[in-house]
Amino acid sequence: MTGGDGRRPLLSRTAHDRAHLARLLPDPARGRPVRVLTVDAQRTVPVQEGPSGPVLVWDERPELPTGAVYLGEADGVPYAAVRGERALTVNGRAVDLWAGLRDVGAELGDLDAGLLAEAVGILEWHDRHRFSPLTGEPTTVERAGWTQRDPSTGTEFFPRVDPAVIMLVHDGADRVVLGRQAVWPPGRFSILAGFVEPGESAEMAVAREVEEEVGLRVTDVRYVASQPWPFPQSLMLGFVARVDGAREIRVDPTEIAEARWFTRDELRTPDGRLVIPPSISIARHILDLWVNDELG
Repeated sequence: MTGGDGRRPLLSRTAHDRAHLARLLPDPARGRPVRVLTVDAQRTVPVQEGPSGPVLVWDERPELPTGAVYLGEADGVPYAAVRGERALTVNGRAVDLWAGLRDVGAELGDLDAGLLAEAVGILEWHDRHRFSPLTGEPTTVERAGWTQRDPSTGTEFFPRVDPAVIMLVHDGADRVVLGRQAVWPPGRFSILAGFVEPGESAEMAVAREVEEEVGLRVTDVRYVASQPWPFPQSLMLGFVARVDGAREIRVDPTEIAEARWFTRDELRTPDGRLVIPPSISIARHILDLWVNDELG
């Protein structure tokens, strides 16, 4: 198994300043040319194959376009994102392919990876929150794309992020529980996950979800890392937990299709029938840490 650099999940990388105070300005770019990323309705973006791997194709604009969301800046260059259609070229630059975050996120450099995760997440929010939940009226967009306002009540709405927990459950020795969702093909397994409910902490959510999904009680719940997952608007909070008591798995079929214990050796050298999460996911990041005995 191989995954990220061992320090952080791949989609948690960033190399730009979100420059949140600039969002309050009439022109967050302050008169400078802006690099704009087009994201289509399928969440794909223009990509070129560079000598060191894929790079995003940015449209060089003389100013921040109307309707664009300001992403921040890096090395004095402002960045923004817009919804748009696919094209063969962007401002005269050839596009080799249109690809999504899942496709190329792991191969992008830190700057492109961080900007792409931000762009997809904020544009998804705008697509799903075009009307006020209070009055049903179309909202007005403010702060360079980072707030919406109900025109009747004046209420501000901010980008929504849904917290979810994802947890590696182990037996205190050499085994870990992996589960398979019903929509996944046979052989594909991952660590357990679920959304945090109102009124509970992330640690409480870990214990509840594990008991609901596989009938196990856990203790020693410890935070590992987090990663944005903008499909459409989740923040994955990664944990590790140890089984407390009986090791017998009792699957809830409404939650997952199957689950079982796996050893480190089975994960180090999959037999060809086992499919583990890709490197872009925090699930793989946590699994790699556990397999390499780096979770402490």
